[in-house]
Amino acid sequence: MTVENSPAPAGSPAPTPRTGRLQLALNVDDLAEAVTFYSKLLGTAPAKLRPGYANFAVSSPPLKLVLLENDGKGGSLDHLGIEVPDAGSVHREIARLSGEGLLTDEERGTTCCFATQDKVWVTGPDGERWEVYTVLADSPTFGTSSTAFVAPGQAPSDSACCSTAAGDEQGRASACC
Repeated sequence: MTVENSPAPAGSPAPTPRTGRLQLALNVDDLAEAVTFYSKLLGTAPAKLRPGYANFAVSSPPLKLVLLENDGKGGSLDHLGIEVPDAGSVHREIARLSGEGLLTDEERGTTCCFATQDKVWVTGPDGERWEVYTVLADSPTFGTSSTAFVAPGQAPSDSACCSTAAGDEQGRASACC
């Protein structure tokens, strides 16, 4: 996806187009039911399906839809993201976002959502969490960060990512999709 930025205010540097794909991570109560629904809605099967986790990589419109089985939180937004093509793009976004004065939370080589990733997190003005990330490699494990999301069949200490840690006052998401 190429995102054309709106015109910059007078005196600002000219914006540059970015390539990537918008990501929406949704909490669902019943993964199988959600996969059936979104397969029909999007006209495609999941790109990745694991216990408690599914993602759809849609080419048109460019979208990565992530489903996280989080009983009792179904229908709520977990976080938002922008998937970029490579680690260099993530590192350029870290520099750009920091240069804009945003507090960034960087992760390199983290494992989350059955993938090894480089990413950066920022928090919007209303507490919404955004990640800019790239997938470096597939992983056989969900991840190891300490957060609220627990994949079915895993103990909380074995789980990872995508949800804000319980009791974390800054709303820091440790890792994700």
